[in-house]
Amino acid sequence: MSKDQTIWRQDFFKEVEPIKLKDPLSYLLGSQKEGEPFVFTYGDVVRLAGHSCPAVSGAYRLTQIALKGLYPEDLPVRGEILVLIKGKPTDLAYGPQSQVISFITGASGETGFKGLGGRFSRYRKLLFDTEDFQFNAFIFQREDTKKTLKITYNPQVLPQDKTLSDLTPTVVRGMATPEEKELFISLWQENVRRILLETDRYPGLFSVEELKDFKFPDKKEV
Repeated sequence: MSKDQTIWRQDFFKEVEPIKLKDPLSYLLGSQKEGEPFVFTYGDVVRLAGHSCPAVSGAYRLTQIALKGLYPEDLPVRGEILVLIKGKPTDLAYGPQSQVISFITGASGETGFKGLGGRFSRYRKLLFDTEDFQFNAFIFQREDTKKTLKITYNPQVLPQDKTLSDLTPTVVRGMATPEEKELFISLWQENVRRILLETDRYPGLFSVEELKDFKFPDKKEV
């Protein structure tokens, strides 16, 4: 076993389509050659979150869907995407999911980079709409064209397994047998695999709506 790289237990991680973007700031400051893409894998967001679950995988996949819809012909431009999450950071899994979305798109909140010479800012490009909660709803907008997509994620359409529900509290409390723990992991990661690799098999898992003339909130409004 190599100690110089992360070893994933789940083989399907490597089957997940990577997300590619270009980042002009990276080119300007010499991290990459002009035009080379940033490539994000599902493993990258697992490193960020520290685990693989339906919330993390859902955030990865909905971001991928949004970027493909906003940039059907070109690589998305990292740092030039606005994100509005419909609820508070403490609602649902919005906090951890926002970190995944920010990591990939560059859109950040209060801690975001404020730019160089009036360009390349990521500051407050990811906002939470605390006054209008909507279930697992995420709005993405291109800064240049103002094209806007609302992605709604509904993992409840996945098959519900009573065995998984029954095992979860036992495993979390550290009281499961080795066999129970292995079964739990298998069922848990199977849901993740479905989210990432079998989207089309579950209508309603991700819904996409284009919002016409959508005005992204002013930074002072939210």
